[in-house]
Amino acid sequence: MGRVRIKFCGITNLQDAIESERLGVDALGFVFYKPSPRYIDPLVAAQIIKKLSPFVSTVGLFVNATQQEVSEISELTKIDVVQYHGDESPDYCESSSKPWIKALRVGSGEDLVKEVRRFRNAKAILFDSYDGERYGGTGALFDWSLLPKKVACPTILAGGLNAKNVVEAIRRVEPFCLDVSGGIEASKGIKDRVKMEDFVEEVNKLDI
Repeated sequence: MGRVRIKFCGITNLQDAIESERLGVDALGFVFYKPSPRYIDPLVAAQIIKKLSPFVSTVGLFVNATQQEVSEISELTKIDVVQYHGDESPDYCESSSKPWIKALRVGSGEDLVKEVRRFRNAKAILFDSYDGERYGGTGALFDWSLLPKKVACPTILAGGLNAKNVVEAIRRVEPFCLDVSGGIEASKGIKDRVKMEDFVEEVNKLDI
């Protein structure tokens, strides 16, 4: 297994973005879903992204947004990748002008093998915890044994990750990338510098 990538999601301010970049994080996620406590105004996100180096990927998270909304925000912010985190159909996702990731919520009773096949044109599949009322950001772990054994595209593991459990997660799931938000926060939407550093340090222990 090669180096596991890291995505810090729920970025809401420049300071956290710059600190993430300093730590060598591969991607930053910006939540464009207004009910989320980590929502960021697209204008603010655009200003942050403008100040980042070209070596950090930027990901815009959308939940059941209209195609027009996704297109307008993508153009305004200049994000690199779109992450669909709602109930979007494969046809809807494939209409994106940007590379896209599809999030699947684990524990809902859905056939994950079938769902992965439906979204086979995704650049990556993100597995997150299921919650009947929220689309991600739950901070809860799910049963990793429920994940499909083989997925054709890169996989991203999310859901309740932090510095204490991330090594076990890597060993058991062997994901391409880790997506963390709540596990590195001081409060919702505000990152904790020590937790950020600890998370990256733990992941890098397993680099080969």
